[in-house]
Amino acid sequence: MRTRAATVAPAVLAAAATLLLAAPQSQAAAAHTKPARCAEKALVLRAKATADPSVVRLGVTNRSSHACVVDRVPTVTFAGLDGAALPVPRADRGTYALGAGRTGYATLRTIADPADPEARRADAITLAASASQWGRAFSAAQLGTGTEVRVWEPVTTWWQPTAAAADRALGVS
Repeated sequence: MRTRAATVAPAVLAAAATLLLAAPQSQAAAAHTKPARCAEKALVLRAKATADPSVVRLGVTNRSSHACVVDRVPTVTFAGLDGAALPVPRADRGTYALGAGRTGYATLRTIADPADPEARRADAITLAASASQWGRAFSAAQLGTGTEVRVWEPVTTWWQPTAAAADRALGVS
């Protein structure tokens, strides 16, 4: 059986070659690939209480040389207590992209009313950028909340591009 060679007009070939050569390599590659999950060792995690000890600011920085993704919502657990902070707003699974050297911010409220008699107490929190990672533990002293973190129905924002955006998402001023 004989095959017939397709003929393409030379002008069409020249136009296609020009388009391919004109696109920067980084844009051409980025258009076809999604960032990989961030390696835990490439991330720097931070947590620090505000003037209100029931509000903790969280941060994750990608110190690698390429973009990567973490879970849309940080995973925050409390030493000795079951459960994790719930996302505000509620979220399905998803990711948050961190460019090389970029930081994502979230705000955590550990308790709505620090005087609540039903409050539980933890001596530390653990923050992870993805549920599949171990994360980093921060003692109450490291956070700046004294000897304990008071906890009752904790909530956290999704990762945001700025600390101010994270505060607004939680209604913190």
